[in-house]
Amino acid sequence: MSSDDLLLVRGLEAGYGAAPVLHAVDLSVPRGTIAAVVGANGAGKTTLLRTLSGMLRPTAGRIALAGEDLRGIPVEQLVRRGMAHVPEGRGVVGELTVDENLRLGGLWRRDRADAARALDEVYQLFTPLARRRRHLGHQLSGGERQMLALGRALVGRPRLLLLDEPSLGLAPRVVAQIMALLRQLRDSTGLTVLLVEQNVRSALSVADQGVVMALGRVVTATPAAELRDDDDLRHAYLGF
Repeated sequence: MSSDDLLLVRGLEAGYGAAPVLHAVDLSVPRGTIAAVVGANGAGKTTLLRTLSGMLRPTAGRIALAGEDLRGIPVEQLVRRGMAHVPEGRGVVGELTVDENLRLGGLWRRDRADAARALDEVYQLFTPLARRRRHLGHQLSGGERQMLALGRALVGRPRLLLLDEPSLGLAPRVVAQIMALLRQLRDSTGLTVLLVEQNVRSALSVADQGVVMALGRVVTATPAAELRDDDDLRHAYLGF
């Protein structure tokens, strides 16, 4: 593992019941970078994030965060070690207010003063949430719910953010705002992001690294700019 790598994955295998999905996945994500995982539906992208975040138990392989082996560590302990997962579908609690949803992200933190500062920072990042902090989750638009899910993760001050399909069902303008925010967080806070995204062009526009998956395997991991310019690779695996 390079000293620059925050996340290191080696030989990772996982699946559902007797159906394997991930096959000997190798992946490394340097600190303070955005890695975009792209590929066709069924390539194993979401399964990869679920396995990394402890929602799905791997059958083989190693996952390390900042050099620490994460095998066997419970999900809640992964959060304490600096990993946050925003799954597809946003996962907002509709019966809670915006403020209550955000506070859920910091309930485990012992430093209450810093948790309060983190909450204020999220409101500064997402001004629509600040205006609607007393509204219930189910009263928000799709874009606002995505902001809320992302903001709740950020309240925990993660080192690594796993983000699954943030653009799903959103208007292009909102997608552009979210991608710009990821770039801003990387540049201003050093946040490391592993981004799964069907909107390949949008993802590669903000990513440092492009990781192409097909049939549960990593086909290639290359600088995002090179992937954008490689017509043969894009045509073969990404369809454009």
